[in-house]
Amino acid sequence: MSDELIPTLGDKTPLMVADTPCINLLAKKSEIGLAHTIPKGMKPGSDTANLSVLGYDPRIYYSGRSPLEALSIGVDMKDTDIALRCNLVTLSEDEPYENKTIIDHSSGEISTEDAAILMKAIKDELENDIFKYYVGTSYRHLTIWKRGSVASLKEPHDILGHIIGKHLPKEKALKEMMVKSYDILNEHPLNIERKEKGLNKANSIWFWGAGTKPALSSFEEKYNKKGAMISAVDLLKGIAVGAGMKVIEVPGANGTLHTNYEGKASAALEVLLKQNFNFVYVHVEAPDEMGHQGSIENKIKAIEYLDQKVIKPVVDGMYASGEDYRMLIMPDHPTPIHLRTHTDDPVPYLLYDSRVNKKNNYLYNEIDAICSGNVILEGYTIIDRLFDKGEEHKYENQY
Repeated sequence: MSDELIPTLGDKTPLMVADTPCINLLAKKSEIGLAHTIPKGMKPGSDTANLSVLGYDPRIYYSGRSPLEALSIGVDMKDTDIALRCNLVTLSEDEPYENKTIIDHSSGEISTEDAAILMKAIKDELENDIFKYYVGTSYRHLTIWKRGSVASLKEPHDILGHIIGKHLPKEKALKEMMVKSYDILNEHPLNIERKEKGLNKANSIWFWGAGTKPALSSFEEKYNKKGAMISAVDLLKGIAVGAGMKVIEVPGANGTLHTNYEGKASAALEVLLKQNFNFVYVHVEAPDEMGHQGSIENKIKAIEYLDQKVIKPVVDGMYASGEDYRMLIMPDHPTPIHLRTHTDDPVPYLLYDSRVNKKNNYLYNEIDAICSGNVILEGYTIIDRLFDKGEEHKYENQY
């Protein structure tokens, strides 16, 4: 959700331009500031960033992105296994494989149903005793490499529009499978049908995010809070599984601009008010996806949907219940429109407490967060602020 100043928006960010009346109302009664979610020297991935927001120092707990996704899918990794993210991507069609250009890291936000058909074709042709394939969500899938190595692999969303040759894996087996996958997928009947409909073909797999079996400590033991996760993304669900949190599945939640926002809000209220959970983490992928797509209009739309269809219903529901509560609103990392990938810049946060009648002049955006003077240098500690007792003095500028 966080971004940089965009000239076509009058040197404002999507967060500054978006119509977010509920967030703005909360901001006037909240602590606003900046949090560094990416430790220095680590890649600005959703894996490291979300571990930080949940209170797990990535320098201690991070073992790779794909192993966390493996937990979500239910893959029982051995200590010698390597997990790899296996994206379905769109490559250009007219050149030899190494000279192709990567057009879309998400194959037009392909549905899980279409992806499962294509992944079955991959599994039938490429799976063996060493490499196993597992279907995830949308374009995000998983490969387990028995007795493999933590290969250095390029994230596809970092090279959109680039010729892929110099970004292909150095490991011969991985590269060969990617080349063969194009032959399997490009003329697959489903991809021919997708092209006829004006949709991007999902015509190659792309390996990245290699890692080893993770070991997260229990969230409940760590914070004495019973926690739940609501997300369409296997990475987030995998972190939750590893941390012993409950994963809440919401029908129609698919990680796209048109996800089931209202269903996520309803599920959050159900978990907090009827199932006696102390904490729920509601993750919305759409602003990140729109950043990767370079769509200013849709990124603004995604932020407005978050405000109207998730945050407002949760706030209204909590108010109606009469329960005191605290709420933290923040991105995991920036995904600037002009870069179409992640950065390690600090992100704006909003920390609200229904018991505190605080007043300030800040709105919730990147610039006001800077002006607030509040800076959390170790992002993994922000959850400690969320779980604090909430006395008035705790909200004063401490930085």
